[in-house]
Amino acid sequence: LKERIAKGGVKCWLVNTGWSGGLATMPGIKRMPIKATRALLNAALDGSLNSADFRIDPNFGFEVPVAVPGVDTALLDPRGAWADGEAYDRTAAELVRKFIDNFAQFADHVDESVRNAAPIAA
Repeated sequence: LKERIAKGGVKCWLVNTGWSGGLATMPGIKRMPIKATRALLNAALDGSLNSADFRIDPNFGFEVPVAVPGVDTALLDPRGAWADGEAYDRTAAELVRKFIDNFAQFADHVDESVRNAAPIAA
């Protein structure tokens, strides 16, 4: 897949279509609004997302758009969407730890660029 992406010169986007603002088990937490998902997909497909301003996610290191037309900017900042920022930090750290632990079984089977893209536990 990596070779095909490189050969085609395509951009790949990860879009959250799941929960936003907390854990799925928390009261009042909702899924990402379909309008926001559509706006993100349309921006990716029409190329306008390529010229957006981005910030670096502190947990996983990938780029996150700061603003996208038709998307509430609060949805683009997961920590800010949580009522309790410290709870978000704890949950994010746990997710990073789980990712690192799981990825360990594959690390010897991928090239260095993939290993270097993995998150690092704080």
